[in-house]
Amino acid sequence: MRLFFTLVFACLAFALKAQVPAPAPAQAQPVYVTGATAHVGNGEAIENAVIAFANGKITFVGTAAEAAGQNWAGHQQIEANGQHIYPGFIATATNLGLVDISAVRATRDYDETGTMNPSVRSLIAYNTDSPVTPTVRSQGVLLAQIAPSGGRVSGISSIVQLDAWNWEDAAYAADDGLYINWPSLFSYSWKDRRYSKNDDYTEDVEALRDFFKEAQAYNQRKDREQPNLKLEAMAPVLSGERKVYIRAQEAKEILHAVRFAQNFELNLVIVEGRDAWMVADALKEAEVPVILSSTQSLPARVDADIDQPFKTPTQLQEAGVLYGFGHEGYWQQRNLAFQAGQSVGYGLDYEQAVAGLTGNLAKILGIDDRTGTLEAGKDANLFISRGDALDVRTSEVLHAFIQGRKINLDNQQKVLYRKFRDKYEQGGR
Repeated sequence: MRLFFTLVFACLAFALKAQVPAPAPAQAQPVYVTGATAHVGNGEAIENAVIAFANGKITFVGTAAEAAGQNWAGHQQIEANGQHIYPGFIATATNLGLVDISAVRATRDYDETGTMNPSVRSLIAYNTDSPVTPTVRSQGVLLAQIAPSGGRVSGISSIVQLDAWNWEDAAYAADDGLYINWPSLFSYSWKDRRYSKNDDYTEDVEALRDFFKEAQAYNQRKDREQPNLKLEAMAPVLSGERKVYIRAQEAKEILHAVRFAQNFELNLVIVEGRDAWMVADALKEAEVPVILSSTQSLPARVDADIDQPFKTPTQLQEAGVLYGFGHEGYWQQRNLAFQAGQSVGYGLDYEQAVAGLTGNLAKILGIDDRTGTLEAGKDANLFISRGDALDVRTSEVLHAFIQGRKINLDNQQKVLYRKFRDKYEQGGR
């Protein structure tokens, strides 16, 4: 019986992988897009825009009037009148490509045994043949920060582009940051179905502090008798070269994490940050950015406003905190854009919402010199949508490019849609 299920699963996995489109070849011909509204990704928009790119790089961004004197000989034209062009959206703090079927342990590579794992690299576990990835990039998500999530110190994240043969090809910014799960002030009992105070909170924080002190002492020594890979991996963290992404929810947890980072002079980013709006002034003063979790969620407290998750981005924007949108899980990243769209209905400027998916995240991740906005000289990571890409009712990605390569937007879900559409159009039952 076990052999039977093993063979069935292997066949299923093979069938799914067989439907993943092959990566696109390098850009061979220059391209220019005309007539679209360009959402630059920095809070600005250009009506009736012209955008050109060649050899994987953006070469021109401007209005049709500004493009009139340009020589477009040899360029392939894409007419996009009435459509919209965006920088590629960036998924962050996700296990996309690290898991295919969450219920099957053999496909889960986002967690390592042990508590302190700063030497674990998520990049080498990234699966470019995941059938989930095509469903995500067909919604405009072209880059992703894949991150481990287990233990206290989870390991090292990396930024990948979502059209590659293997993890080496996918690497866009390898080993960009260290992920840490901050101790929780409260613990949940599945037996009692309720939250209670975590009596070990102080002890858990001190254990994390002791680990950092040990890493400091180790990396300051010049006479190391035996190498310690875990402590050696902390060197770029302690020097500020590698960012530290701390998952924290409660206001006190966020403040404690900020103080912890200041004590060790860490390059901190708060992830999830459910209560970030409550401590926005402190985050602004400390210049700590925030990657939010899903806005399309319920508040955690019974006395909170029911629409608080929708309002949080606007409150951070008004406080001057650099923030970006995130979303839970891996296959759910296809709905990432709608997390930003939700906040537009609660006071957030539309172009700022786009920036929260593109330019802001590129700044937070430290890749804004290469991507995140539609600017000449940056990588041609962009897509064209027939309608508003932040609105589930109108979003329809027509063309997508990663470093100038035109990406195949087909996926398993579209295949199934066409299959059963054709069946019922033919009168099938």
